[in-house]
Amino acid sequence: MPAPSQWRPMTPDDIHPVDEIGRIVHPDYPEDIAVLKDRLALFPAGCFVADGGGMHLGYAVSHPSTIGKPAPLNTVIGALDKAADCLFLHDIALTQAARGLGLGRSLLEKLVDVANRQGFARLALVSVNNSRTYWQAQGFRTFAADAALAAKLASYEADAAYMIFEIA
Repeated sequence: MPAPSQWRPMTPDDIHPVDEIGRIVHPDYPEDIAVLKDRLALFPAGCFVADGGGMHLGYAVSHPSTIGKPAPLNTVIGALDKAADCLFLHDIALTQAARGLGLGRSLLEKLVDVANRQGFARLALVSVNNSRTYWQAQGFRTFAADAALAAKLASYEADAAYMIFEIA
């Protein structure tokens, strides 16, 4: 039987384990540790760690943003977007040990709650690693990219897609 697992708020002490998970789960999208520190400092309400069995099972980093205008990969933003109209899911990573524990589903519920508390009616993300089908099954839809967004998506991979979720 898998160890009980749950999401909890991320703390500065989690930065290094989170960075290690990111390097394993997203090796093609490395980000400097300064990016994690930046997001946690700017919007701790949107940063979570999944714990289970005494170990880190995954993490989620989100922050307010404007639809269609995500920060480029590996960029310290320094300040939240004052015109924000959505909660942007900057990075989500789950380890192999987290598979099948329902953490993705429970995280989405948690992020919808964060968005609601911020007054946002939408979530947004960039799907990578062939995850578009997963996100579509969760209710996200692909957002048509303008030239500026298309250029940012190209820095990820050919299959990267900007997606939004309308909160009911």
